[in-house]
Amino acid sequence: MQCEEVSEALPEIVDGAATADLALRRHVDTCVRCQAELAQYRKVLRAMHQLRTEVLEPAPGLLADILAKVEEAGERRALRSLLTKRRVAYAGAIAATAAAGAAGAMLYGRRRLRAA
Repeated sequence: MQCEEVSEALPEIVDGAATADLALRRHVDTCVRCQAELAQYRKVLRAMHQLRTEVLEPAPGLLADILAKVEEAGERRALRSLLTKRRVAYAGAIAATAAAGAAGAMLYGRRRLRAA
């Protein structure tokens, strides 16, 4: 058995999803490299089990701070949306005024030409 074959099988064996056959166990018993890799997998598995049981307590006031930031961001977005809508309305009003002014100037020009 080769070290590469053992290194592929070790994660499932350490996790309990597979069992080690006799050839693999004999190889690990005689190979320092594979023993070290097995030790690393076991160490990682222990650390993962500890993380499952570890409970992190949030700092006091953290939830209130988060909710305040979310509310602030929502207010900024609403204000930005309102300003954008107003800009569109102002631009439309300016365009309509300019068009009306141009139309009025054309009508005034035509009347002067007819009168002359």
